[in-house]
Amino acid sequence: MDARFTAEQEEIRRTVREVLLKRCGPEEVRAAVRTDGGYDGGLWTTFADQLGLPGLALPEEYGGIGCSATELALAGEELGRALAPSPFLATCVVVAPLLLALGTQEQRADLLPRLAGGRATAALAVPGPRLGAVLGLTGDNRGDWAGGGRAGGVQARRADGGWRLYGQVEQVLDGHSAELLVVAAHTGGYARSRTLLFTVRAPAEGLTRVRQTSLDETRLRARLELRNVAAELLGSGEETGDVLQALAGTGDTVAAVLAAEAVGAAGRALERTVAYVRQREQFGRPIGSFQAVKHRLADVYVRVQAARSAAYYAAWATAHKPGATHTPGTTHTPGTTHTPGTTHTPGTTHTPGTTHTPGTTHTADTADPAHTTPTVPGERGVGGLALAQALEALRVAAAEGIQLHGGIGFTWEHDAHLYFKRAAGDELLFGPVHRLRGHAADAARLFEDGEVAV
Repeated sequence: MDARFTAEQEEIRRTVREVLLKRCGPEEVRAAVRTDGGYDGGLWTTFADQLGLPGLALPEEYGGIGCSATELALAGEELGRALAPSPFLATCVVVAPLLLALGTQEQRADLLPRLAGGRATAALAVPGPRLGAVLGLTGDNRGDWAGGGRAGGVQARRADGGWRLYGQVEQVLDGHSAELLVVAAHTGGYARSRTLLFTVRAPAEGLTRVRQTSLDETRLRARLELRNVAAELLGSGEETGDVLQALAGTGDTVAAVLAAEAVGAAGRALERTVAYVRQREQFGRPIGSFQAVKHRLADVYVRVQAARSAAYYAAWATAHKPGATHTPGTTHTPGTTHTPGTTHTPGTTHTPGTTHTPGTTHTADTADPAHTTPTVPGERGVGGLALAQALEALRVAAAEGIQLHGGIGFTWEHDAHLYFKRAAGDELLFGPVHRLRGHAADAARLFEDGEVAV
């Protein structure tokens, strides 16, 4: 196994970074969050027209490029470095996979090309304050958020041959500006309560959207009020199991991309801190020359690099869930599924349950022109673990950055606090870290026997 990224993947990373360096500096970020939409619409159009970023992981038949979660993670890492406010997470990482998994052929053909072309953005609206629980990252997503027939959230009822939604949802990521809303609503009453997903095209009669004040201004949220709003059921069936399974499956990708974003932000915070301590002088010498400062930054560097490895592995695991196919010995082109950063030797297969060391080549006795990608051990917990490690690394990198910048690091005019707010905001929305780790441990049945072998 060659752990290096392919030329195409490196090109995606390089191109996104170049555009962001030109169009998304600190002043541009602050200006973008003050606009009505909360992001730079011109920059998003550039990403769509020149790079195809909104459709990066969508099939070519819907106007996408057909890449995997790995390419999404690489793009996310660069967006995280710049703390770029954009519809990328809500539209491309959260909603698009749900439309692809649950939508009818007509719904996919109608909605996905608009998202892939950057002509529309989307948001997922679910009851409760934490998306992590809904996406199955911090616990079983069959829990209280689904309503269980109780009041609260959003209720759906049939009317005039369609569906009507009534209720309120808080903390909707990008909900104030998205043209397409995917709303989770309860239906069936107490006896047959179930949670289904519905699509609402904004603006709509009876829909009120209020932009909320967020700790992290680059991750804007909104409150949605729905008063008898017309909606369309996403998909053709009314089974809650399909919805919950799709949400949990999407959670794997969301966690991998979020981890990559956090790693990008942590890496950039560390770079800026290192640059500052090299030039800031005290007692006639740069403060970066003091051993105590060196040790603190070295610890941050280790955390960031470990989190980066975890994020890349999570993206690989997500892209290679059981059932994905790959033709050995081929390089990646848009529309194919591949191992992120790896090349396969023709005529080899991977044995489930084995671990590969980067830089080594795995061989087997059988040769199959197209083999089924194996199950990754502990795969369902990999994304949550990577996200926990990345959020922790970002929080530490941002906190050390503020501390080592001294008095200027605490000022509103400096950018150091933006990285800390990104870490805190993401943990509030998708965490907390200890629950991400706890759920991964439960999924792996780590403590089921009462003791852990070391």
